[in-house]
Amino acid sequence: MPMAAAAAFAAHVLRGRWFMAYGSFLIMSAAGATYIFAIYSKDIKSTLGYTQEQLNTVGFFKDVGANVGIHAGLIAEVTSPWFILAIGAAMNLGGYLMLYLSVTGRVGAKTPLWLVCLYIAVGANSQAFANTGALVTCVKNFPESRGVILGLLKGFVGLSGAIFTQLYLAFYGGGNTKPLILLVGWLPAAVSLAFLGTIRIIRTPRSPAAARREYRAFCGFLYVSLALAAYLMVAIILQKRLRFTRAEYGVSAAVVFAMLLLPFTIVVREEAALFKNKSPEEEEADDVPRALSVVTAPAKPAAQPSPESQRPTTATARILQALRPPPRGEDYTILQALVSVDMVLLFTATVFGVGGTLTAIDNMGQIGESLGYPQRSVATFVSLISIWNYLGRVAAGFASEALLARHRLPRPLILAVVLLLTAPGHLLIAFGVPGSLYAASVVVGFCFGAAQPLILASVSELFGFKYYSTLYNFCGTASPVGSYILNVRVAGRMYDREAARQGHGVAAAAGKKALTCIGVRCYRESFLVMTAVTVAAAAVAAVLAWRTRVFYAGDIYAKFKDGKTELGVDSNGSGTAKE
Repeated sequence: MPMAAAAAFAAHVLRGRWFMAYGSFLIMSAAGATYIFAIYSKDIKSTLGYTQEQLNTVGFFKDVGANVGIHAGLIAEVTSPWFILAIGAAMNLGGYLMLYLSVTGRVGAKTPLWLVCLYIAVGANSQAFANTGALVTCVKNFPESRGVILGLLKGFVGLSGAIFTQLYLAFYGGGNTKPLILLVGWLPAAVSLAFLGTIRIIRTPRSPAAARREYRAFCGFLYVSLALAAYLMVAIILQKRLRFTRAEYGVSAAVVFAMLLLPFTIVVREEAALFKNKSPEEEEADDVPRALSVVTAPAKPAAQPSPESQRPTTATARILQALRPPPRGEDYTILQALVSVDMVLLFTATVFGVGGTLTAIDNMGQIGESLGYPQRSVATFVSLISIWNYLGRVAAGFASEALLARHRLPRPLILAVVLLLTAPGHLLIAFGVPGSLYAASVVVGFCFGAAQPLILASVSELFGFKYYSTLYNFCGTASPVGSYILNVRVAGRMYDREAARQGHGVAAAAGKKALTCIGVRCYRESFLVMTAVTVAAAAVAAVLAWRTRVFYAGDIYAKFKDGKTELGVDSNGSGTAKE
């Protein structure tokens, strides 16, 4: 019956791995609200009367919330992805809603700094839950394409800033940025809730032909996302040169929405091919509830008990044995990974490499203001960062996967090159050449984006998948650590010191204490510091590449190709890799 066949196909699509990937893309495209902090930070500063150091403290807690997700990883080890996404949606709505009420003065007296920091940390922390629930699950579903999938997913996060900007202009027309805080509160929560039942572990057998088709499908997602990025770039340029009406902003936002729906055609195409080739046994298996399907690894022969003389006899010996790591690429325990030299090097490179680019992104509004750029140009900088952030992520994801497959080039070496390329962007900001902030936005955005998939793929390759949720989030804590050191303690203090020397008060006549610094000197010294520490971080990444060169010279995906790794699905629909 045609209707029955259509219903069966629809159910197949909604339960399929490709629709899960599409849902992950949409969740990620709404999960990068922290990157548009520079647009509305000026309203926070002026409304609440903050100094630049206080505003940078708010930005630091925003970065802490967005990147500290160890608790999300630990929860994900024992719960299902839908539960992680639900927690993230509640935190996003609650945190940003309270921040919006504070900035608009609807909660009574002036909100103290510590409470504003708490609100933005809670709201931004939803990004860690979205990453853990959607991104980590998607990587586990496509383990042999982890570089590609990380580049695409992180790329959509990078585009989210420009997407939010278009929606904000369509809904509110620009000018007052306070409603933007409300938008970033309810929209990501709504998208996550829409896909609660979709995001789950789904592993299927993968033949060589299926692997080639899988790569072509990801290329299709890439082409659609490139078209979206190109459109956003054109829209930003036109909106900068021309004055749009609310209706024209609405049309632009509608085009963005339509382009976000385009990848669904790829999902239908891939699932149609799978549906056509399904065997009768697979069709019968689909009738069994997924909650009851369990895949178990083949039983291994029981290990022979070690002789008594070989067992550790002291507490110190037992601790040392527990900390002794397995070979690279095997499943480390959380403790083994945290104390390994490889993790220390990767974490250090991320703190000082990514921390510097994050400082530039968070301060772009104040940098533009100090150099005399209008508010519309500041919004342009944020959108440029968002788009080139996306391009950096997808370029690093696809390029690093190709370089690894063809030339066995270690990902940490590619990371070192990316960090070196960041230095010119910091120097452009430091010297404040007229018009150079546009180029700096491109360089900083691209390099910040390119570093993300390289770091996250390296974690899974070096330390295994078993505790990837936790280790992924642990490595994410490096960014706020770097942000605190370089943003709050360096850039914020140097800015306020120069502003005090100049004696420029934003509203000195009104007795407010918020200071505004004008001129190139506001950020010159701090971004010369950023340049130096970024070069040092590139050197640390190069050391990691040297240590792992033998590992990357081999076939790091061999265990997936040989079928040695299987996935177990528990009664909640979550899964773990089994060797």
